[in-house]
Amino acid sequence: MLNRREMLRLGAMGAAGAVISSSALSQTFQGLVAPAAPGTNAVPQSPFAQRPVLTAPQGIDPQLFARAKAAMDQHRIYARDTIGIVDFSKPSSEPRFHLVDLQNGTVESHLVCHGRGSDPAHSGYLERFSNDFGSYATSNGTYVTDDYYQGKYGLSLRVRGLDWSNSNAESRAIVIHNAWYAEADMIPLHGQLGRSEGCFAMPKASQYAVMRRLAGGRMIYADKLA
Repeated sequence: MLNRREMLRLGAMGAAGAVISSSALSQTFQGLVAPAAPGTNAVPQSPFAQRPVLTAPQGIDPQLFARAKAAMDQHRIYARDTIGIVDFSKPSSEPRFHLVDLQNGTVESHLVCHGRGSDPAHSGYLERFSNDFGSYATSNGTYVTDDYYQGKYGLSLRVRGLDWSNSNAESRAIVIHNAWYAEADMIPLHGQLGRSEGCFAMPKASQYAVMRRLAGGRMIYADKLA
């Protein structure tokens, strides 16, 4: 049977062991969790946290870029690495569907058609927007990409309109697809691209580049400044 002195000695050893274990555990957690920077706390950032603010990338109108960034915040777009900005102030003969990398400010631009209801005279310039059924017009506003499907023009990507000005996009079957009349070889022949029925019709190579970058609920902002 242990006497009082032995019990005290074993108790002291157990306490020391508990202190050592606690210290080791503390060091382990310190190794796994990086310390917070001075003056900050360790609360994780919201998935909606703002990317570093960028000035308008070269080739994109600053006002249009500001509108797109404001729309991204307003609609709380989750994916904030890349957005599409479509400048319908430009004619269809110019690349006006811009893929903007919000992390480094680089831009990749592609041709895109507008709807025939937006350009009745087939001038190559978008004259008006419409959200109406049967208008065959382009709608302006904020879109997000949805799911893929196989349609008339092969693999296509659905989009959803988030604003009052394009709220019927899904019901009107407004999508991203390729089309023969959207290919670049139409420009030397006719001075412009053909017209869609309101869809973002693009050259086939551009369509795949755009879908690859914007799939998964990423944002497209389409508008005209003048």
